[in-house]
Amino acid sequence: MAGKGTPATALLARHEVPHDVHTYTHHDGAGYGEEAAAVMGQDPRRVFKTLVARVDGTLTVGIVPVSAQLDLKALAAAAGGKKAVLAEVADAERATGYVAGGISPLGQRRRLPTVLDASAREHATVFCSGGRRGLEIELAPDDLVALTSAVVAPIATP
Repeated sequence: MAGKGTPATALLARHEVPHDVHTYTHHDGAGYGEEAAAVMGQDPRRVFKTLVARVDGTLTVGIVPVSAQLDLKALAAAAGGKKAVLAEVADAERATGYVAGGISPLGQRRRLPTVLDASAREHATVFCSGGRRGLEIELAPDDLVALTSAVVAPIATP
């Protein structure tokens, strides 16, 4: 990969996980995930966004396709909790070490409980943020699960 790596790409290299890195120029004002899918010419059901929520007070990561929304009730249930609310942006950035719009589920500053939407397993590879805006990583869903210790559950709504 040309240019500076991120903790996410370093984690993939350290574990020798097969992956591809895709870069694009992010334009301010555009939705990050939707923009990534459009610019890369990918099905938005294969491009996943990383959202941070509080499940019963514990910061928890939900990874869902950019074509869907995070179902907070389903996330709470999958994480073994009762209630989930989206975390404040500053809390998400502080815990993960990434900037909003570039939060990767990989290589976070503090490893958070993670839930990946079950639809990821419908694809041979999926895309997730590589740790900065305009940087996407393509990898097998099972590798994403292994590296994040994610629970796989249906947590997305159309």
